Amino acid sequence: MRKWKIDRESMAGGIAAIFLIVAGTYFFFGNGSLWGAGWKYSVQRQLVQRVENVYFPGLLYVFQGPKKTAGEWLKEQAMTWIPIVGYVDAQKAYEGYVEDEETIAKILASQAEDGHMLDESGNPKGEIPPVENVVPQTGTPTLDMSIERLRDFDYLLGNFYIVDSSTMIGPEQLNPDDLLNRNMKINVESKGPKILIFHTHSQEEFVDSTPGDPSTSIVGVGEYLTQLLNAKGIETIHDTGVYDIINGQLDRSSAYENAEASIRPILEANPTIEVVIDLHRDGVAEETHLVTDIGGKPTAKIMYFNGLSRTRVNGDIDYLYNPYIQDNLAFSLQMQIASETLYPGFVRPIYLRGYRYNLHLMPKSLLIEAGAQTNTVGEMKNAMEVLAETLYHVLIGD
Repeated sequence: MRKWKIDRESMAGGIAAIFLIVAGTYFFFGNGSLWGAGWKYSVQRQLVQRVENVYFPGLLYVFQGPKKTAGEWLKEQAMTWIPIVGYVDAQKAYEGYVEDEETIAKILASQAEDGHMLDESGNPKGEIPPVENVVPQTGTPTLDMSIERLRDFDYLLGNFYIVDSSTMIGPEQLNPDDLLNRNMKINVESKGPKILIFHTHSQEEFVDSTPGDPSTSIVGVGEYLTQLLNAKGIETIHDTGVYDIINGQLDRSSAYENAEASIRPILEANPTIEVVIDLHRDGVAEETHLVTDIGGKPTAKIMYFNGLSRTRVNGDIDYLYNPYIQDNLAFSLQMQIASETLYPGFVRPIYLRGYRYNLHLMPKSLLIEAGAQTNTVGEMKNAMEVLAETLYHVLIGD
């Protein structure tokens, strides 16, 4: 049984009020024969219920039994006594909805404009000072990539990753035993294309690009990578769709959504595709030149890029759900280890950001920031030769 603590003074006042109202009703109506007994009882009962509602809501709850939960009943009573409570509660819910919509818009806008104006180490300009990166000119790795060392989370994070301030990650996700043991090999026995390359931002150019000539933009660089992979026996498709031009103007606000709408039909028509690469060009300060020497050739440096669908402010972003985050992380880490082993200095640290970037299209999805606007087309093509070798090593090699 529910027990309610009722103030004695309130109870006494309530009983007195009931007595006076009942008595008054009796004397007022009792002598008049024109008032029927049923009518007098009805009026009396309504008056008594009024007093009970005002002075003894707790007793009514006990005797009549709750038709709702205690919390719901109490909230209803509060709103009856103080109508402004209902208004504030409704307004709060409405404002929360609007705030969520605004948050979604901001997150999608941030994703659309992401991956640009980063310094040489992959840090956003203006947030962290640029760090000089001394690039080795030989084939000797400078990092300890033994599994024992990689199990040290601080070492792994500090040497192989840059985590954007908007997001976060822990050792349960960056588990090298898990990530390095996931099978990234493709099925070479079946016929059909295995890799799809596309460009969410097709208008990205280089220091010596010919304006308006796609062959000298990131699209032309992607075409060269496609040719190299096909020459290695990995059948590759190159999608040259334009997703960042709307009504003749550069507009990246819906580029990722536009790209997904075109890429999905390609994947459905080619079920043998196992790898999806979104190839970008980074944007850096004009004094930054992302270049290294590999085999005596000036080669643009590249950066693997992961989206975690998680921000510090909002936590996991449900509407940017990606079931393949761990596979994406495995793919980029295996590519990073292979790159550092085969071509030390070729790759910048893996960049982890809070959004999704169409990496949910396939377990082996990869976003690559290749070079920057300060690189030449020749340096970019040299980088594609190294990237093709690295992809072959991870996807097919022993």
